[in-house]
This record gives sequence, structure tokens and C-alpha cells, in this order.
Amino acid sequence: MIAFITALGVAACGVAAFHLLSLPLPWLLGPIFACLIASLVGMPMRGNKILGDGMRTVLGVAVGATFTVSLLVSMGAMWPTLVLIPVMVLAIGAVGVPYFQRLWGFDFPTSYYGAMPGGFQDMVLFGEEAGADVRALSLIHATRVMVIVAVLPFLLKWAWDADLSNPPGKPAASIPLSQLALMVFCGLAGWQVAKRVGIFGASILGPLILAAGFALAGVLQYRPPAEAIWAAQFFIGIGVGTKYCGVTMSEVRTYVTAALGFCVVLIILTVIVAETIHLLGLAPELETILAFAPGGQAELTVLALIVGADMAFVVAHHVLRIFVVIIGAPLFARLFKAATSDT
Repeated sequence: MIAFITALGVAACGVAAFHLLSLPLPWLLGPIFACLIASLVGMPMRGNKILGDGMRTVLGVAVGATFTVSLLVSMGAMWPTLVLIPVMVLAIGAVGVPYFQRLWGFDFPTSYYGAMPGGFQDMVLFGEEAGADVRALSLIHATRVMVIVAVLPFLLKWAWDADLSNPPGKPAASIPLSQLALMVFCGLAGWQVAKRVGIFGASILGPLILAAGFALAGVLQYRPPAEAIWAAQFFIGIGVGTKYCGVTMSEVRTYVTAALGFCVVLIILTVIVAETIHLLGLAPELETILAFAPGGQAELTVLALIVGADMAFVVAHHVLRIFVVIIGAPLFARLFKAATSDT
């Protein structure tokens, strides 16, 4: 409990520092960087998984509330870019597995599950079952999520002049209590039902589906208030930053450095894919960057909400990416292992 309270205090200092320095996304990036620095200097901290998952339900409701009938119909036109998601996953694996295995000397399970852009917990679990180095996987994926989320806002601001100062929603005081109560119901009920059914990403996708149903029926007419979105950013930021607690300098020199190099490759690959899709006229460049960036689903949903991106487009691509990675992980692992052993 003390470690969690410490994390709250450190994260609050990060928010304040980002506000004072006028840096983007203070409620998300402030906690990430503050908790990261505190973790690296050995300060004992920890996040709260239940609270973190609860905050993700806010994002699920926020996305679901944006759905309209016209938006749902437009999703059928996304297939030209959706079919590129498996191609992107294969490209990441084709580059990432040799990168970790040959350049850094990791064994195949660690290299494969370290390269796959899936969910943090899923990749660590699959990797553990395959005999991978769990500590290496944890730090590689924590670094991937942290770097992508930290770099993207500055890239969006610099390259596309995206406005990152937009409030993520209306003040809570301006939203009817009945609507707020309905949002809470969508978040909690959607999460628990999806969890019981076994849907991956239940804390986001369950509330999203339920909120979308109410929005399409015209019952849910508001998105969660700005205060709820800020709270979600805050606790998600704590979750990302505190994953570095207990890291040693030896692990920084190997696992974290290897992950940082891989992140550079991922960012370059994402920009190339986004430029290609944009030049072919398949989708706007801003949405494509957010949809194809291999970061955390929750963190990229926050960015998409703030810059006013097409939420259906962004979320559909991330759901498909996670689905492809999770469902295809055992099959792709065998294929990659056979290919790398032949070379």
C-alpha cells in the first residue's frame, strides 16, 4: 500500500512538472516519466492492476460513445488498410526476431515474444510458457509501450501540428447525472461480462461494445467527462512507469538498451507504412500513424481521443493487431523458428 501511495505522489509531481514546463499530455506523460525516473533510482513503487483496469473502462466507454450508424457503416470501407495489419505484424517479426536473436544473443522464445507487438501481459504469459526470459520480456514490452507513447505526441505535434491541448471531454458538471450513471454501468457491466466471456482486452472492449450499443440506440449521448479521461491517463501512466521498479543497471544495459534500439526500428517502420498508405490515398496520415503505431491500445486510444482522430478507424486496427498476434502467436512462432533455424 505504501508503495502505491508513493507512486501516486511521484506521478502527481510529474503532472505538475509537465504543466509548469507546458509539455504535452501532462496527465499521461508526466506520471510515465516521473515514475520511470523514480524507478531507475530505486524508489519502491507499484501500480494497482484493478484500479488500472478500471481506468481503462473509461476509455472503452469514451470510444463506444462516439459510435453512430454512419460511423458503423463507414467501417466497411476500412478493409484496404485492415488487411495490412497482418503484413505489418509479419514485418515486425521478420525484423525483430533476428534483431534480438543475432544482435543481442537472446534465445528464440525471448526474441520472438519480445518482437511481437501484442499486449504486455499476453506476450509475457505466452513467452513464459515457451521458456522465454520473463524479466527480459517485461522490460522489452514496457520500453516499447513507453517509448511509442512518449515519442508519438511530439511527432504528431511536429509533423502534423496536432493540437494536444484539446480537453478530452466536457466538464462533469455539464453532463446529466443519468448519463454519468449510464456510463458507469457500461464501464462496469461491460468489463465484467467481457471478462467472463473471455474476451481479450476485456476492460476496454467490453465497455466499448456496451457503450456503442447504447450510443447507436440513441440512449448514450455523451462521452465520459474530461476529469474521468484525465484520471484514466494518470493511472495508466503510473502503470507504465512503475514497470521499471527493481530494474538493475545490468538489465538496463542489455534488455532496456536492446528494446530502445528496436523501438527506433518500429517507429521508422510505422512512419514508412503510414506514408505509403497516405500516398495511396487509403487513409489520412494522422489516423494511420495512430492506427499502426505498435504501442499500448489504451495509451494510443488516449492520443486519438485528444487529437480528435477517427476513433473507429484507430480502434479497429489495434483490435485486429492484438487479435492477429494473440491468435497467431503459436503458429507464427513455429514458422519463425523454422525459418531462422534454416538460415
